[in-house]
Amino acid sequence: MKASSFRKPAFVAMAAFGFSLFGSISTTYAETNFSMSVSIPDSQTATSVDPSSALTANNGVVELGGAASADAGEMALVSAATMQVELAKTPDGARHVGYKIATEAYNWQKKQLVCLNTLWTNESHWNFRAHNYYSGATGIAQALPANKMDVIATDWRTNPLTQIRWGLRYIKIRYGTPCNALTKHRWSGYY
Repeated sequence: MKASSFRKPAFVAMAAFGFSLFGSISTTYAETNFSMSVSIPDSQTATSVDPSSALTANNGVVELGGAASADAGEMALVSAATMQVELAKTPDGARHVGYKIATEAYNWQKKQLVCLNTLWTNESHWNFRAHNYYSGATGIAQALPANKMDVIATDWRTNPLTQIRWGLRYIKIRYGTPCNALTKHRWSGYY
């Protein structure tokens, strides 16, 4: 290889980019157990963050700010949010996540959760892909029209958390509690 090839502008630019990329890598890391909390080491002490409450408090939106990079804490929250979405893609996982959000966001206790389970089991069996071809109702809460869920997020087609949050919000605004919504459903076949 000729010595002059190292002076070509393209090679110099790529080398500079590689060194700047390598130099910008953070050595901060996060340890997770993915069941209850995320531990994020700090320069002085390690702190523990409950990802579900942090995500619920902000409607599941993780703000990374305008920075070009994210620290380990932000990445741990994104990872926890992704795991929560994946968990909610199964009926049992959706039920678990739905109960947690209903309890934390609306302070609904066991009686209301039983009514919620009955209501959404009748509507969709907690299946985020549920679609009623006759009426057009879609999702876990059977929103009609489905694009109503855009008030929470536009990813309602693929994100069961968006569907759950919308359904819980709808019940709270329209009926106050899941038991009131279930009573309406028993009378009319819809809520």
